[in-house]
Amino acid sequence: MRRADSLRLVTLMVLGAALVVVFLVALGLGPIHVPVEGTAASLARLVTGRSVGTGTDGLIGAVRLPRVLVAVLVGAALGVAGAAMQTIFHNPLAEPGITGVSSGAALVAVLLIVTGLAKQPWMLPIGAFFGAMLVVTLIQAIGLGSAGVSSAPLLLVGIALNAFLGAVISAVIVNAKQAEQARSALFWLNGDLTGRTMADVRIAVLPILAGIAGVLWNVRELNLLGLGDATAQTAGLDVRRAKLRIIAAAALATAGGVAITGIIAFVGLAVPHLVRLLWGDDHRFVVPASALMAAIFLVVADTCARMMFSPVVLQTGTVTALVGAPFLLFLVLRRARSER
Repeated sequence: MRRADSLRLVTLMVLGAALVVVFLVALGLGPIHVPVEGTAASLARLVTGRSVGTGTDGLIGAVRLPRVLVAVLVGAALGVAGAAMQTIFHNPLAEPGITGVSSGAALVAVLLIVTGLAKQPWMLPIGAFFGAMLVVTLIQAIGLGSAGVSSAPLLLVGIALNAFLGAVISAVIVNAKQAEQARSALFWLNGDLTGRTMADVRIAVLPILAGIAGVLWNVRELNLLGLGDATAQTAGLDVRRAKLRIIAAAALATAGGVAITGIIAFVGLAVPHLVRLLWGDDHRFVVPASALMAAIFLVVADTCARMMFSPVVLQTGTVTALVGAPFLLFLVLRRARSER
């Protein structure tokens, strides 16, 4: 094994260990503080089926564990999807929602909330997931019908879908019959992990893991695409089909996350770009490192959202935007300077 590969493997192991530490600390933090050793003991009892279901075990198992698990899953999904999208579109400002997947989920979710059909706990995430997948199907159909290999048509399709679906969402919210329904819809659109349950984890885990696996399976193709479409095609890669395959996998992971948390911005934008700045562009490392770093980032952001201004609780999407927006500004200014 080459020295560079060894260093990257060690880095991934360190990131994995950091995620475990952050995971345990986040489970223990709250109005009722639980030490790390107490948290680990409760988890051990939950895994072995010896949990008493009350006290610390009930707090960890029923309230905090689902929320932190969702943060890990959704963070990893957004990180991997962002890494893939930035390479597909050859744009460091690309992020998972650029294809319109998040807007597709949002439209169905808002419709369910405003019409009162979201009262069933499983209805909202499942409806949002299918809304996202309808957009994926539409993008695939448009992409497969295109003769070219350029990313521009797919990027324009995503921008157009986002604009159109955003307008419909605004119209639905403005015409909501009850103010509480409009407020709930706006709350969902900003992204939050409050009230997540193990049922949400079960809904999200399969599409997220399948999407991440799909992107990981195509890291060689991503490395070729990173060299440019023309170079990748010269190397024998079917660029159009490779792009659509990777977009579908990234969109699946995004859909699984957005369906249960709402739209959480900037995670998929900031983290993959930071990974590239620190460790280069080899997607054999960029993809798993983005998954781990984004999971850590979202767990920390969610913990800050519920603890930083206690008893006032911020939405998770608010915290990620407060961190991500300045980073986006930094990227834009950095790119402007490099093009002078």
